[in-house]
Amino acid sequence: MASRTASRRATDNLPADSKDIVGRRREAADIKRLLSSTRLLTLTGPGGVGKTRLAVYMAATMRRAFSNGVWLVQLASLQDGKLLARAVAETLGVHDSTSRTSLDALVGRLRGKQTLLVLDNCEHLIDACAAFADALIRAVPEVRILATSREALGVPSEVRYVVPPLSLPPDGHGPAAAGTGRCEAVALFLERARGIDPSFELVADHDGAAELCRLVDGIPLAIELAAVQLRVLSLDQIVERLGDHLDLFTRGYRTAVPRHQTLGATVAWSFELCSPQEQTLWQRLTVFSGGFDLDAAEEVCSGDGLAREELLPLLAALIDKSVLTSERSGAQLRYGMLELLRQYGLERHLAGGSEAEVRRRHLDHYRRLSERTQAGWFTPLQVDHYASVVREMPNFRVALETSLGDPALAETGLEIITNLYGYWVYSGGFNEARYWLDRALQLVRGARPARFRALATAALFALMQGKVDVATPLIADCSALARDWHDGSARAMEQCLSGRVAFLLGDYRGAVDQLNEAVRWYEENAGALPEQDVLQGPFLPAFYLALAAAFGRDPRAAAFAARCRKTAEDAGAQGEISMGVWVSGVERWLAGETAAALELFRTSIRIGRAIGYRYGAAWAIESLAWATAAQGRDDRAARLLGAAASIREMLGLLLPGFQLYAGAHRECEAAVRERLGEAAFEAAAEQGAGLDFDEAVAYALEDPADPVEADVEADKEAAPRQRVETTELTPRELEVAGLIAQGVRNKEIAARLVISTRTAEGHVEHILTKLGFTSRTQIAAWYFDRAAPPPED
Repeated sequence: MASRTASRRATDNLPADSKDIVGRRREAADIKRLLSSTRLLTLTGPGGVGKTRLAVYMAATMRRAFSNGVWLVQLASLQDGKLLARAVAETLGVHDSTSRTSLDALVGRLRGKQTLLVLDNCEHLIDACAAFADALIRAVPEVRILATSREALGVPSEVRYVVPPLSLPPDGHGPAAAGTGRCEAVALFLERARGIDPSFELVADHDGAAELCRLVDGIPLAIELAAVQLRVLSLDQIVERLGDHLDLFTRGYRTAVPRHQTLGATVAWSFELCSPQEQTLWQRLTVFSGGFDLDAAEEVCSGDGLAREELLPLLAALIDKSVLTSERSGAQLRYGMLELLRQYGLERHLAGGSEAEVRRRHLDHYRRLSERTQAGWFTPLQVDHYASVVREMPNFRVALETSLGDPALAETGLEIITNLYGYWVYSGGFNEARYWLDRALQLVRGARPARFRALATAALFALMQGKVDVATPLIADCSALARDWHDGSARAMEQCLSGRVAFLLGDYRGAVDQLNEAVRWYEENAGALPEQDVLQGPFLPAFYLALAAAFGRDPRAAAFAARCRKTAEDAGAQGEISMGVWVSGVERWLAGETAAALELFRTSIRIGRAIGYRYGAAWAIESLAWATAAQGRDDRAARLLGAAASIREMLGLLLPGFQLYAGAHRECEAAVRERLGEAAFEAAAEQGAGLDFDEAVAYALEDPADPVEADVEADKEAAPRQRVETTELTPRELEVAGLIAQGVRNKEIAARLVISTRTAEGHVEHILTKLGFTSRTQIAAWYFDRAAPPPED
């Protein structure tokens, strides 16, 4: 999962074809004019009329007018309005790591920034979207919202724009082919027809094309569904059969809006042209949200008349019929369905009575995926698992709704939530995790292992937020369950939680005693850990133990920090390696070894940047400011303090909840203020706070692309850092260094490169010698900083 540096920042998430559109010149001019004077513009119209395509096109063409980006938030897959702000925050990379709401976090991130949000498909969350849009535009004057919905949101400041169908040729026969082709509806049909049959020409069939477009009222989706039938029917046959179907359909539904009748008839006609097996698969696939891959389709949709080996050709057939879309996601294809077609299929599925069983299979599939994520989190595959969960989060939410809608399935939901522990931490999604945990814990009672793990997870989240008052009763419940079970792993978990509380309260000796006991238990029982261990082995107790020992000036602090790092490095989990390096930096800083601490903090930031781990960067940049101030580089320290404060605000982290960090922060700020003077300090801190995340990281690492130029003189105080060029390593050694950076161990390196383990070990030793390093972590940091290919946009 590549991150973007300051020179390659993300300013939108629009699809690659966002500027591809047929016609719409008049509508584009209208919308551009309205958005120049309107804070909330809602594009309305019937399904299939092209609201989304037009909104995305306008966002792409107006991108330069919004210096801080344009962002598409696709809401079709979101079913719970309570998670709307969280979905928007996810899209913008804003994390909600405290009890502060996602809306508050968004306001903090967007205030003062020219941003356009495209809220797509609001109709099924109309009340939530209205409340969200109204609150956001009131709080952030610089933000504009372009929404799409079948109905207006009903917000006082809203302007509604009805998207019309594409322009049609006049009734009757006789217009020239060229003139007919200039009509938007016919132009779209011609483009799609040539995509199916490059030899298709309008000259001979312009009357038929015009008639087809008039039959479907110029609705783009209906035109595309009709055009795809050119694979099996002539244009005249399509017009004849579609006309008969429309007549039959509309006679039965006179009360419907005419264009809804037309589109509904076109979709129904497309459904009837599918084989019975294709129809069955269409219906079953509606259980997915936000897309799916082949494995998911095979596991969830096969059976009861559909053999597993039949799924792939059936998927291909539905793609050919434009029922499904496909796009490449990494090494695999990912499939999706337009929301209108999904809704039609879902209605047919509900009427058929088999929808509940398919949802049960969907729940089972995503339970298994959550188990694989949990099992693979503390491994070199961590980043891949995180990316997988990000892709599948809409489906996990559907699975959770399924489980929590039936008390008999609630324990499965509780397991999914706790299995995704790493994702919640990585993404800063503590508010959403608490939302699901609170619902599930109301349904799962008694001394069940799943309940214990959920309580422990909730307590961990509260402690990561510095909320001891929230964590204390949860830990008490965990302690009671641990005593009842006489279970060693539960007891170790309870000791870890209690030790973490003692640490936050400043009882370092008590924290060290309890955390050391937890680490010892994990080390002695390494081969008998429960499959769903919340702590993922000894890392978290080892991490907190090292921190408690360092702040408590325990003489074993350096040894504890080294053990924490080794635990992470042995596992190959990049996020934990970054944390382990950081805790070593804290220990060295507290021991007075400022130069060593600075390099460790930067190494932690480099590793975190490469994997997108922002939570750790918030503390690493703060710590870097302390060490920088200790060197007397006050102007840079002030900027780093400002940057760290801005990142904490973006992530929703509040210093008062972390007393020991808050104390170090106050000491550092007071010293730098006194030496710089009030005005100079405020100016530097404000400049640092104005950096976005990628710029702050680049500044912290003193990259060549450093965005802050005003402190050049201050930077001259720093001794030049030796740069080792990649040309000093052979191509094979560079390849090995890249694998080390991914957390791959020597044995697996040997397997991947088809060499002996001894040869792999030799390459690692040569790399260490050439670069003057002593650990694999240093190699990983060097590779990410100097040798890794640039991230893709």
